[in-house]
Amino acid sequence: MNPPEDTAPPAQAPETTAAPESGAEVDKLKAELAVAQLEVAESRDKFLRAVAEMENIRRRAEMDVAAAHKYAVERFASEIIVVRDSLDLASTVELADSPEAIQKMYEGLELTLKLLDGVFEKFGITLIDPKGERFDPTRHQAISTVASKETAPNHVVSVVQKGYMLRDRVLRPAMVVVSKEPAKD
Repeated sequence: MNPPEDTAPPAQAPETTAAPESGAEVDKLKAELAVAQLEVAESRDKFLRAVAEMENIRRRAEMDVAAAHKYAVERFASEIIVVRDSLDLASTVELADSPEAIQKMYEGLELTLKLLDGVFEKFGITLIDPKGERFDPTRHQAISTVASKETAPNHVVSVVQKGYMLRDRVLRPAMVVVSKEPAKD
């Protein structure tokens, strides 16, 4: 067999030679590189400062939240101290068998209750005293039932212990006795 006639030696890649760059172009590129490196350094510095500031803000917020939890009742406590002082003063009064001393004791208790009610009002604490109201399991705790002809079924006949609410949240439900329909004879 004869080799094909059209065989040429393999083609060689053309030689590419870059033209030598002038010194001015090199200096210009070096200057641009230096500017870019400065911008990178400035951006990195700004980034690190922003990260540090965010960490400081996070730590401060954690400390503020911890302090808020720790001292949340400070205002309430400072107000309730006055009531405690009034009760302490009442306990030091010597009760003679005189009606005047007993009367003064009752007056002092009434004033102390008014002080306490003022503190409760200031902090959004309201009393739950549901006598005669329809039984509400979200605000009342039934401790027993009693058959009653005078009170409609499922209504509060008596309040054993009053309840309290903090704004719209029940702190303690009122303990109540609830009426039921009398047994049919």
